[in-house]
Amino acid sequence: MSVSIIDAAGVAPSPRQLAWQEIEFYGFIHFTMNTFTDREWGTGEESPLLFDPTELDAAQWVDVCKRAGMKAIILTCKHHDGFCLWPSQFTEHSVKNSPWKNGKGNLVREVSDACREAGLKFGIYVSPWDRHELSYGDSERYNRYFLNQLEELLTGYGELFCVWFDGACGEGPNGKRQVYDWDAYYSLIRDHQPQAVISVCGPDVRWCGNEAGHTRQVEWSVVPASLQDNEKIQADSQQLEGDEFSKRIGSDEEDLGSRHVLVEAERVVWYPAEVNTSIRPGWFYHDKEDDLVKSVDELTDLYERTVGGNSTFLLNLPPDRRGRIHENDAQRMQDLGQRLESMYRTNAAAGASVLASESSSEEHSGSRIVDGLKHTYWHPIPGTEQASIELELAGKQIVDRIVLKEYLPEGQRIERFQLEWFDGDRWHVFYEGNVIGYKKICRFEPIETERLRIHITESRWYPTLSECSVYWTQMEEKHESSPG
Repeated sequence: MSVSIIDAAGVAPSPRQLAWQEIEFYGFIHFTMNTFTDREWGTGEESPLLFDPTELDAAQWVDVCKRAGMKAIILTCKHHDGFCLWPSQFTEHSVKNSPWKNGKGNLVREVSDACREAGLKFGIYVSPWDRHELSYGDSERYNRYFLNQLEELLTGYGELFCVWFDGACGEGPNGKRQVYDWDAYYSLIRDHQPQAVISVCGPDVRWCGNEAGHTRQVEWSVVPASLQDNEKIQADSQQLEGDEFSKRIGSDEEDLGSRHVLVEAERVVWYPAEVNTSIRPGWFYHDKEDDLVKSVDELTDLYERTVGGNSTFLLNLPPDRRGRIHENDAQRMQDLGQRLESMYRTNAAAGASVLASESSSEEHSGSRIVDGLKHTYWHPIPGTEQASIELELAGKQIVDRIVLKEYLPEGQRIERFQLEWFDGDRWHVFYEGNVIGYKKICRFEPIETERLRIHITESRWYPTLSECSVYWTQMEEKHESSPG
């Protein structure tokens, strides 16, 4: 039985999913034993004595992230080698047996405290695969061990915005396959951290399908419910090594939610996408990569394609063996923050006159898209699937970006739209787009006009828009280069 368009239009995010989406851009911190062994994946046999950062400064990590415009940080509290960055009472393979702070340190505490002091949200990455723990592969016994460690993290560090699981799963020391008790993991998280999204191998946030920053042209948040189960199925059914665990059912498909897909689906859910990649080729710090940090242009493009493509952007910043984010990475992040702030500083649509082809009521009139309030929105009469909104700006403006947002508590509805500009005599189409969702950053060559029109050509039951903002992203650069 296929899903109807009206049913799909009515699927909306949970409060925790919506709060996560509004964070938009956040940091991943990969720092553990691999930092000191120059590896990407540890064996679990590394001595805790190797973990000895000389200048560790969690506040510096947070400051670097904040300068880039990030609103949260996720820390790799335990990677596949099983080494814990907190003094877990359930293993000796942790910071409590390292030389760092004479075994009295707790890196999870330091990062969570630094985040809260700076006003950033804090989340945890914890790998279910543990190459050190001897009980791994004895499924019932290891699941109890993992739940104990998970409970330590869920109850000891304040409110978490995210619990991030990947699907790496290998053979235990006993030669047996570990079967993860995902339902028990999820239940524990819901009990202790009900506002935290469970990401990737979880029911709240979907992985984009790659670690290279690739984004889909059309990214639906309303997708077949089978995609949620596939993440768990793949993690439990294969021996996954290296990048192989990324090859999950459906994760590399380009079309996950169009009408064509809905015809084949039995049920759909709100399962939005996160794009994760690293500022360097590797996930952990390697000094040979000091000159391979992504450029500001690359990072800006990633930001606009991810956040501006109905996804979130999780960017990894690996601290070095000192325990600091390297100067090259820190400078790049500061430059990125300044670039984005400059590009999106002045909204030419603020205060524009707005005329909608149709509105369901005064409460949902066209003017709601320029009032700067996220809880107001425009929509036409239910059943009207095509509509348009015209904006008259305060005189002629040069424009090269238009940012559109749907009102997500009403679901994701817009399937296709056009942008047009008026030359004084007639309208010209200059941009054609597909879905909008949380945010769509429309990028195009500069045009000069005082009238713009958004024409929605396809939608589900009726469209909504909560925001339209208009920018000339080269304005500051042009002004700085002008003589006098």
